[in-house]
Amino acid sequence: MSLESVLESVRVRLSRKPTGLTSSLKTSRTLRSRRGTPEGAYKGQYPVFRSVLSEAGDSNGDGRQRIDGTVEDQRPARSSYEPGNPIADEDGFVYMSNVNSVQEMASMMAASRSYQTNIEVMNTAKDLLMRTLTIGQQ
Repeated sequence: MSLESVLESVRVRLSRKPTGLTSSLKTSRTLRSRRGTPEGAYKGQYPVFRSVLSEAGDSNGDGRQRIDGTVEDQRPARSSYEPGNPIADEDGFVYMSNVNSVQEMASMMAASRSYQTNIEVMNTAKDLLMRTLTIGQQ
């Protein structure tokens, strides 16, 4: 694998990480929002990635992906019995987001670690290139 392909692979991976973090942050901000109907409660939104073959048309396993859109979490909204709440439905239930806070936190941590790893790969490739250039100067 050439240095150019390593750097291009890292560039592609780094370009998609903000999407995963952004959707996790947006989803986690809605954890405490409450609505009077299950349909009105926020449903988690998650990005969908698809693999893309390289420009040469061969699949060399470089892991290139593109964002293909988002999907909505299909789990039902969580309900809480709060008959005194002004937004409660006629049965006294208030509906909250179907987002699992622990799952979202784990997702954000994984995306952050992956981003950090890709930065380290980029720095290592840069250091190797700089060492190669200094060998040529001696």
